[in-house]
Amino acid sequence: MTGIAWAAAMQASPHYPANVSQPCSEEITSGDTACAGCQVCGFSFLLEPGQVTPGKPCTVPGPAENMEGESIYEIDSEDGVGADIISTVEFNHTGELLATGDKGGRVVIFQREPESKNEPYSQGEYNVYSTFQSHEPEFDYLKSLEIEEKINKIKWLPQQNAAHSLLSTNDKTIKLWKITERDKRPEGYNLKDEEGKLKDLSTVTSLQVPVLKPMDLMVEVTPRRIFANGHTYHVNSISVNSDCETYMSADDLRINLWHLAITDRSFNIVDIKPANMEDLTEVITASEFHPHHCNLFVYSSSKGSLRLCDMRASALCDKHSKLYEEPEDPSNRSFFSEIISSVSDVKFSHSGRYMLTRDYLTVKVWDLNMETKPVETYQVHDYLRSKLCSLYENDCIFDKFECAWNGSDSVIMTGAYNNFFRMFDRNTKRDVTLEASRESSKPRAILKPRRVCVGGKRRKDDISVDSLDFTKKILHTAWHPTENIIAIAATNNLYIFQDKVNSEMH
Repeated sequence: MTGIAWAAAMQASPHYPANVSQPCSEEITSGDTACAGCQVCGFSFLLEPGQVTPGKPCTVPGPAENMEGESIYEIDSEDGVGADIISTVEFNHTGELLATGDKGGRVVIFQREPESKNEPYSQGEYNVYSTFQSHEPEFDYLKSLEIEEKINKIKWLPQQNAAHSLLSTNDKTIKLWKITERDKRPEGYNLKDEEGKLKDLSTVTSLQVPVLKPMDLMVEVTPRRIFANGHTYHVNSISVNSDCETYMSADDLRINLWHLAITDRSFNIVDIKPANMEDLTEVITASEFHPHHCNLFVYSSSKGSLRLCDMRASALCDKHSKLYEEPEDPSNRSFFSEIISSVSDVKFSHSGRYMLTRDYLTVKVWDLNMETKPVETYQVHDYLRSKLCSLYENDCIFDKFECAWNGSDSVIMTGAYNNFFRMFDRNTKRDVTLEASRESSKPRAILKPRRVCVGGKRRKDDISVDSLDFTKKILHTAWHPTENIIAIAATNNLYIFQDKVNSEMH
């Protein structure tokens, strides 16, 4: 069968599991490894759950016909209610590292395992590399406001040396972290003993040359810069410039430009705050630098518009260079029109030619050269249009879904409810709905395409729109920069799906 087959390494919460279930004892026949496929380019999806536990390597998938049942680590449901809920997911520029942030202010970094001659199918498995506390809860005494420790965004910096660097932010404070490895330690100091205490100089009778001796690998994470007091409102996005020297941070009303080496000042490049707050009609929802041109950036608004700005034109970019806005269809006008048109995420394509945006019901692809309307519009879950009233009452209508490009900009991905996520092939215009959940992800089970039924006759595996669980939602997704590997955050679980065909070619 042709097409791309996905094998999934399902990974539990990056934190230590509270309860551990017994290994699955279900046997599957050789016929179960075949998949009928789905609607995107003949994609067939084969799920092979693995596990990630701190200090324990992932299980290694072999050829489908030789797979054995794997154990799955369960997370106590209470853990997912608060601090363990994943709030952001981000691959680094090579895809070798994957970082997640959660509501408890923690950052967990996964590292991709190198290919082994003895285990040729281990390429692509991600193991816990480092865990650290990025932010702590704070209190603003002047405004009597509590500042959450939740990590809103993580952005990797391009690697300049052996160390890795990333930016993480909560609502107010952005931090630059340096991640380094140490596998040797110095021994044989002249003035210090083995515990690091100073020796009595009278006991030093000879000099020796200190030597470096091997030690267990230690990953050290240190804060290099803390960028504070730059935002009055909540930070919703950060983006590193292609010049690798500056980055910008955006809150509801302002966008600031920072130099990575300077923490005590930033330059305000966008300010949409009106003189009278009663005149406020829209807020900034997301922003991103162009991947190649360091002078260009885009920001989205709650009114569904995009503004492309050129920093060469003016130091303060309140006047945009281009405005991308789609006229509203009067026939679809409703009480909820403005809410569902709010853009929750914007991403430049890797080529820099297109922009991808997500609002509540659709994902849209915009051409930088055409401002009047998007070149492509994909319905994510149009069946919810009749449910907007109840979604408004339970606040789900305000959920902010992210979107992602694949490495070649040919497929786009975004999340939905009921732990569903959607993929759209731009070339064939086909789409697929897949589910990332423990209930449907038994070891080596086939990850079948899902279909939501609105009314009328329903197929065996279809799910009714009235049966959707709106507490289970895929808000955060990431795609490997060059390979068909995706990361899906579902509450306190992280799922990684890998291209099975490519993994078997290694």
